[in-house]
Amino acid sequence: MTADDFKNGQVLLIDKPLTWTSFQVVNKLRWKIRKTFGIKKIKVGHAGTLDPLATGLLIICTGKFTKRINTFQAQEKEYTGTFTLGATTPSYDLETEIDKTYPINHLTKEFIKKTTLQFIGEINQKPPIFSAIKKDGKRLYELARAGETTEIKSRKVTISSFEITKIDLPSIDFKITCSKGTYIRSLAYDFGKALNSGAHLSTLRRTKIGNFNIKDAQTIETFTALLDKI
Repeated sequence: MTADDFKNGQVLLIDKPLTWTSFQVVNKLRWKIRKTFGIKKIKVGHAGTLDPLATGLLIICTGKFTKRINTFQAQEKEYTGTFTLGATTPSYDLETEIDKTYPINHLTKEFIKKTTLQFIGEINQKPPIFSAIKKDGKRLYELARAGETTEIKSRKVTISSFEITKIDLPSIDFKITCSKGTYIRSLAYDFGKALNSGAHLSTLRRTKIGNFNIKDAQTIETFTALLDKI
């Protein structure tokens, strides 16, 4: 690979590690490309944010291919992960501590699997207060961390498939295919309510974006090691 290859455009499939922000991955790759080839400037961007507590597929575009980011972002996504039933958190995941607990002794495998049907198709979903969506010029998570309350509008998203792959209460594993803009954290919260209980997201991994698969992705270490050989 040459500097021109990256300037003309590359699509890199990266397996985002736990605790990294998507922005940190972009910064790391941009820095490495610039350092390797002695480039002062190069465009690098990602096609769809993953939360720090999520892992999995990030599509990174370089150079002229950054114009394709919106096309990649619009594609359907697949996730696997775990909901923990019987407890909620303000962030709907493990970023914040448990704030309320709920009974789960009424939950059966049949009830849990049947309840998924309520979420198939086009649904209204409220994004979490701990999200990067902007309102009045500020990101929602900034307002949340400052202790401010704000009204969040629900929006339409589409869940194509929602499969429960394992039940080991209070944990249930899932595989979900959904549209752009779907928050799996919000789905966890809403699913808990539909079960007459509570739930939060405890693990999340993005496995597909359109035809791109996590199986074809490389780690940040693998990518930087490849550049070290140039």
